[in-house]
Amino acid sequence: MNHNYQKDISGCGLAGLISRKKKRLSGREIVKSLCLMSDRGNGLGAGYAAYGIYPDFKDFYAFHIMYDEPSVRWTVEEYLKGNYHIEKIEEIPTFPVKTISISPLLVRYFVKPLKEKLAGDIQEADFVVNSVMKVNSEIEGAYIFSSGKNMGAFKGVGNPSDIAEFFRIEEYEGYIWTAHTRFPTNTPGWWGGAHPFTLLDWSIVHNGEISSYGINKRYLEMYGYKLTLLTDTEVAAYLLDLLIRRHGLSIPVACLALAAPFWKKIDARDKDEREALTALRLTYGSALLNGPFSILFGHSKGLVGINDRIKLRPLVAATKDDMTYMASEESAIRAICPSPDNVWAPRAGEPVIVELED
Repeated sequence: MNHNYQKDISGCGLAGLISRKKKRLSGREIVKSLCLMSDRGNGLGAGYAAYGIYPDFKDFYAFHIMYDEPSVRWTVEEYLKGNYHIEKIEEIPTFPVKTISISPLLVRYFVKPLKEKLAGDIQEADFVVNSVMKVNSEIEGAYIFSSGKNMGAFKGVGNPSDIAEFFRIEEYEGYIWTAHTRFPTNTPGWWGGAHPFTLLDWSIVHNGEISSYGINKRYLEMYGYKLTLLTDTEVAAYLLDLLIRRHGLSIPVACLALAAPFWKKIDARDKDEREALTALRLTYGSALLNGPFSILFGHSKGLVGINDRIKLRPLVAATKDDMTYMASEESAIRAICPSPDNVWAPRAGEPVIVELED
């Protein structure tokens, strides 16, 4: 029996890279890195996300939408036409792959909210988030799986090489890339459940299991988020949006909330730091991610890697000139950067935060 199809909760592979100088790189590099870790997946999900790929439409939200049935498309497009200026509509370019015999209809839209829809104190980003939640929860058979500006996610059921060939990933150029090969354990392998998970410009790839999913889900629902994708990773994308965009936390503080130190470690800090960390844990206890995990998340200004508080999942980082690489395995980094300047394994709960240069 093929061992790739045995349940292995330490599976899943993730990879990411960023050029701080915003040099746009072909998707060829991230595909090579991820495919080296194909044995960490089982063919039930893979995907890529990239930033800087739509320079001609950088001021528009790029909605990537999956349709289970072509007829659902018209329902969604009527909704979009009533709420957005649509600059361009096109089917996402794909290439025939023998191992991918069935796929949803994949269409992308470059849109801006209509000005009259932003009357009063409605923020543009909130309006877009509400649209994503509405389509994904209320229009059966349609799923917006990417909604940021000048970025996009491409994912589905298949091995990393198959999904890369299917979506023609090598033809895109971006200055931040994240990628994932999936080994689903407690959730189904379906097109919407593949990683990355995105909301606005946040994109998340994850290895592990978020055992606090139930608490995190109820906490997010208090703020209007609707979780419909049948996987624990979805909470991480929405928590980042809530803590950073809506609540205004810095990325380091948001990471502290998601992977907070244990109480005994907080008690050992000096008075000011102990009080600050205690306040953060008490305020955001329901946002704490429990369980084994390593996560990479991209956003419009950088790339972040973080793992759980006792490092139950692997994460390796490396730098070379203006490039930073992160992956589940060092070999995946050396496949595309044979001689890095520095290589290290981040400590448990300590984020690697890389920002683009202005």
